Amino acid sequence: MRPKDPFIGREILGGEYLILEKIGTGGMGSVYKASQPAMKRMVAIKILHPKLANRKDLTSRFRREARAMSQLTHPNTVKVFVYGELEEDGSLYIVMEMLEGKNLNQAVRKDGPIPVERAIPILIQVCGALQEAHELGIVHRDLKPENIFLSKQGGIADYPKVLDFGLAKVTERQMQPGSIILTQEGMVFGTPEFMSPEQAQGKTLDARSDIYSLAVILYEVLTGKLPFSAKSPMEYIQKHVTEAIIPLSERVPERRFPKELDEVLSRALSKKPEQRYQTAAEFAEALRPFGGAAAQALPSSLRPEGAPPRPQLPAMEERANPPARAAEKSSGPGLLIGVAALCLVAGVLLAVVVMRLLGR
Repeated sequence: MRPKDPFIGREILGGEYLILEKIGTGGMGSVYKASQPAMKRMVAIKILHPKLANRKDLTSRFRREARAMSQLTHPNTVKVFVYGELEEDGSLYIVMEMLEGKNLNQAVRKDGPIPVERAIPILIQVCGALQEAHELGIVHRDLKPENIFLSKQGGIADYPKVLDFGLAKVTERQMQPGSIILTQEGMVFGTPEFMSPEQAQGKTLDARSDIYSLAVILYEVLTGKLPFSAKSPMEYIQKHVTEAIIPLSERVPERRFPKELDEVLSRALSKKPEQRYQTAAEFAEALRPFGGAAAQALPSSLRPEGAPPRPQLPAMEERANPPARAAEKSSGPGLLIGVAALCLVAGVLLAVVVMRLLGR
């Protein structure tokens, strides 16, 4: 008989939240459904595995996710209400809004590729969430269909929410004194199928890396396939660095796509960051003509209009006393891939060493 989960039935913040059931688990932690009686609503609570409490790199990553998400106010980013540390055992937690629906990967698996007129408005709204994050100096670094959740909000269907900033990379102006930089020379964090070329090579990342990953997501959403044919994570990494994408119409000959959309994707998926769209807002505007009336109805400004900035929550203090791919079945943080050396010398890829660690 499986032992009872010790967190189920536990109260947090003096009874403000009551944990009811587990709804997901991954390599770093579990997500629970909880009630907030005072607000008469359900929330999701993400708790870092207690066994990882002594891993300073992972606890730092978890705190960074909470801090990053607490600064984001865009309606297409999942809301963080509070985060902290459980008094009983020091476990770290994040309280977020509860979402009902399915992620983009589940949507494509269930219903097949999404038509252009439906997919583009979804991606434009995701661009809005990323634009705000990028302006705050936050790069997601693990964008994939599983991290874009389709919910229904205010009667609006296909309302996307960007999840799991657990791998988010903050720029120097966002770093606080004493912050641990998790990236090390020769190490890459992310999911191979959606990595930008510079991420695959372990280079410094900026907003343009997220734009590349988002373009890969759009490609898969439209075709049900990735822009390269590969059989392993290592091969995906190599092709992101060296190989041109397969045009949409060649990937799925039975479907027709506007030639101009191929051109937009080709630019967004350029190997060199300086040849891509330079901001998420710019990418969104390039996509808008293909999204029909729904895309035209979206505001041209990707920032939430009239929304007051959410005050930044205080940092947690140390106490003295987030086409199915077989390895992607839960909604946790994503794969952790270590690449020891990936470089091009005279057009030859000398060495790629990949360490796969399931983070979900």
